[in-house]
Amino acid sequence: MEIGTAETIEDPIKPKRRRASLSGGQGPSGNGGGGNNPGGDDDKPDFQGSSAAEPFRPGISRILTGFLLVVVLMTFGGLVAAYIVIATNNVAEWRPFALPIQAWISTFLILASSATYHIAKTAVDKDAQHTAKRWFIITTVIGAAFISSQILAWIELTARGLYLAGNPYAGFFFILTAVHAVHVLGGIAALGAILLRTWTPMASEAQLIRRRSLAQVVGWYWHFMGALWIVLFVLLGFWK
Repeated sequence: MEIGTAETIEDPIKPKRRRASLSGGQGPSGNGGGGNNPGGDDDKPDFQGSSAAEPFRPGISRILTGFLLVVVLMTFGGLVAAYIVIATNNVAEWRPFALPIQAWISTFLILASSATYHIAKTAVDKDAQHTAKRWFIITTVIGAAFISSQILAWIELTARGLYLAGNPYAGFFFILTAVHAVHVLGGIAALGAILLRTWTPMASEAQLIRRRSLAQVVGWYWHFMGALWIVLFVLLGFWK
C-alpha cells in the first residue's frame, strides 16, 4: 500500500511541478528563471529583436511623411502647371524680370542646408550625439537664413514697384516662393523636434531607434524642400 501510494503520488506530482516551474519560472518566478534566463536577459533579446526589425517596417511616421510629401507635390504641381500655361500664352500683362540677388543666395543656402543635414543624419546613425547636435543647429541656422533671404527678396521686388497684382509673373513669384517658405518653416519646426531629442543623453536603444527614424523622415522632407526650390528657381529664372 505504501509503495503503491508512493508511485501514484510522487511520480505524477513531481513531473507536473517541474513542468509548471519551467513554464512559469521564465516569467513571474525569480528562482526558476533566474538561474538560466533571468527576467532582464529575456527582455533584452526580445527588445533587441524588435529593434532590429523596426527599421524595415513602414512606421506611422514614414507613412504620414510620405502622404505629406504627396500632398505638397500635388499642391506645387498645380501651381507650376498654372504658371507654365500662363507663361506660354504670351499675354500682354506677363512681364518677366531678372531675379533678385537674394534668390541666388537662397539657392546656395538651401543646397548648403541639405549638405549639413546629411552630415547630421550620418552622425545620428553612428550614435555621435554631439556631432549630430552641432550639425542640426547649423542646418537650422541656415534654414532661418533661407527664410530671411526670401523676405529680403520680397522687399527688393516691392522696392522695384512689383507687387502681387498687376503682373502675373510677379504674382507667381510671390505665391510660389511664399508657399515654399511656409513649408520650409514647417521643416525648421521639425528640426527643432530633433534638436530636443539630441540635446538630452540617450537612455536606451529604443531612443536611438526613434531618433534615427525621426532624422530619416525629416530628412526626406528637408531634401524634398531643397529639390523643390531648385525646380522653382529654374522655372522662375529660365522659363519666362
